[in-house]
Amino acid sequence: MSEVLTATPVRRRAFGLVVAAASLPMFMATLDNLVMTNALPVLHAQLGASVEELQWFVNAYTLAFASAILIASALGDRFGRRTVFMIGIAVFGIGSVLAALSTDPTQLIAARALQGFGGAGVLPLSLALIASGVAPERRPLAIGLWGGISGLGVAVGPLIGGAVMEGWNWQAIFWINVPVAIIAIPLALFVLNNDFGARSRIDVVGAVLAAVGVLALVHAIVRGNDDGWSSIGVVTEIVAGTALLIAFVLWQRRAKAPLVPLRLFGDRSFSITNIVGFAFSFGTFGAVFILIQYMQVVQGSTPLEAAVQTTPWTLAPMFVAPIAGIIAPRVGTRALMLTGLLLQGAALAWIGLTLSADLDYPQLIVPFIMAGVGMGLVFAPSATALLATLGAVDHAKASGVNSTVREIGIALGTAVMTAIFVSAGGELQPDLYVDAARPAVLVGSAVLFAAAIAALWLPVGRSARATEEATDASSDASAEPEAELARA
Repeated sequence: MSEVLTATPVRRRAFGLVVAAASLPMFMATLDNLVMTNALPVLHAQLGASVEELQWFVNAYTLAFASAILIASALGDRFGRRTVFMIGIAVFGIGSVLAALSTDPTQLIAARALQGFGGAGVLPLSLALIASGVAPERRPLAIGLWGGISGLGVAVGPLIGGAVMEGWNWQAIFWINVPVAIIAIPLALFVLNNDFGARSRIDVVGAVLAAVGVLALVHAIVRGNDDGWSSIGVVTEIVAGTALLIAFVLWQRRAKAPLVPLRLFGDRSFSITNIVGFAFSFGTFGAVFILIQYMQVVQGSTPLEAAVQTTPWTLAPMFVAPIAGIIAPRVGTRALMLTGLLLQGAALAWIGLTLSADLDYPQLIVPFIMAGVGMGLVFAPSATALLATLGAVDHAKASGVNSTVREIGIALGTAVMTAIFVSAGGELQPDLYVDAARPAVLVGSAVLFAAAIAALWLPVGRSARATEEATDASSDASAEPEAELARA
């Protein structure tokens, strides 16, 4: 079966339920990208975790997520997107339980990886299920709401993590996922259609090549400072990882049922959106990893205080993303994404240049707001731009590719900025933090400005109706002087 199966009555009668059923688990998965950031100093103290282990608490999740997204999208096409979506929710819930029960860094890293495998079945399929589950004319609104809920996950991740640890303990940040999973599974079962894509054989070889290649590269970056960048082990991993990823691309060209149909990259909107998504995640979340700890280690804030202090940044996407999704058809996705990237890059540059051990918190409020608005202007329009010119049969794989690219960006951004921090002599001590954090944040800013340059090559991204209205208005305006002359 090569076409997506949908049920039009469900699309139109249950718009809110479709959005809720597809977005709630996505919120849970997005939440866990940042929910641990406020817990890292606590885990450093209570579990005796090193700086390298702290980043693996984040990267174990994002790498497992990234390595499994493509195969999860393919499984969804073959066996039903709702089916794989619900399995992903269940696996994520089990991983959350094991994370809460962990007693040492190794156990927690393994549990976080299991959470990542579950999240891989949730995030890309949630967008595909929304895109096929609502009427086309309401799709921009649905994607805008999806982006807003994704922004909410980013927003309340640090806040929930800080609040939970303030009132309970770090284990509770994982226990809260369990009731969400219990509610989300039956909701998805009764509300969402079990859509299918092309029922092709699963590209296991491609999945292994991509997963091992990415893991080798990130692991080399993580251990580079300790082992030395010219050491045999690090150089070998970098070469091997690069070779495996090249082999993955070559394999996709000849595979009968590729995980990543390379023809998708012939679509300019799809290609540039993925470049922007990678750079955005790399620069933004790598910097967040550094700055959240700055609030606690240097400013002396508690986890909850640090979360509240960063809300001007983290809450803004929740409000901005739905608005951006609604106005994107008229304003154009390119203008919104370009503005968002410039705001985010400028905000990080501002923070990086003013960062100091005695910086007053009010000086961070304006750049935090700029960064939050920038994030919101990128979230929803990028999802719209990704699927703008693709057929419904490609939605799951396209979303899977984009989710993979963004998760790799998070993992590499965290690894690279931690490497910069450590190589500059940074430690989790007030007097050794700022000078090492500054260059890491500025690198994040530079990457975001580079993404803004890439965004210039995006199609304008207005809807056909908005374009026609603009053309008609222009024609009417140009005709007015001639009409006046004729009347004279």
